[in-house]
Amino acid sequence: MVVPYAAGGPTDTVARIVAEAMGRDLGQRVIVENIAGAGGTIGMTRVAKSEPNGYTLLLNHIGMATAPTLYPGSIDPLASFEPVGLVADVPMTIVARRSFPPNTLKELIAYTAAQGQKVSYAHAGAGTASHICGVLFASETGALPVTVPYKGTGPAMIDLIGEQVDFMCDQTTNTTNQIQSGEIKAYAVTTSHRIPALPNVPPVTEAGLGKMELAIWHGIYAPKGTPPEVTQKLTSALQNSLLANAVLERFRQLSAIAVSAENATPSALKAKLIADIARWKRLLEGELVK
Repeated sequence: MVVPYAAGGPTDTVARIVAEAMGRDLGQRVIVENIAGAGGTIGMTRVAKSEPNGYTLLLNHIGMATAPTLYPGSIDPLASFEPVGLVADVPMTIVARRSFPPNTLKELIAYTAAQGQKVSYAHAGAGTASHICGVLFASETGALPVTVPYKGTGPAMIDLIGEQVDFMCDQTTNTTNQIQSGEIKAYAVTTSHRIPALPNVPPVTEAGLGKMELAIWHGIYAPKGTPPEVTQKLTSALQNSLLANAVLERFRQLSAIAVSAENATPSALKAKLIADIARWKRLLEGELVK
């Protein structure tokens, strides 16, 4: 199972939870391999060119939907893959290094607007979830910080904890433990309500940033041409995995929400991908954060 981002990041975390459970259902180990770079398109291309036999899969998030706009000509997600099914939805958090002066989301908005290029924003590359969240933040607030791209938010988080960058936006699967331990400060979750794992972190709507509501969906894909019976076996393994108590509990701890059996299907993932390719194309063609 290829994850097109660095190890230790949020998508990697989702992949490892699901891969272990799917392996038990399939009766063989599912190995997670991180192939990072170019906003996820290097790993995507590797899987697209693999033998379509069901033994090489891709787990990716909304980066599948942003790639056609940001990396035209590199890969066509609809033409290059067979969808297996949606996996989980994960909210984002706006977080910063411990000593960053703003202490609330409203203070962050005012500070980044006033300081501009003196502030650094870390993300995992153009088209990734952390980049999209930054685009939404910039479009809503008018802030234009210096952006610092990484090969994944795993290494970006290391630099945030080390106070090498100022702030970032990342999935709860990569920030919950660090927020709870006090290694970083949190300003908001990209939901309309507070979440159980982070009850003291307000939603973006409390600061008037309703358009920043964002849940990052994840899906599993096989190379185009994978036989239908193989895809169906993988879909069944995914659906069974998302019913496992161990998976549900781990997701709960990280504020991730496993999709229903109806959405852990090829048709649901394909529909989601088509809709979001159009959605993010409109936003990214006029993006403020590169």
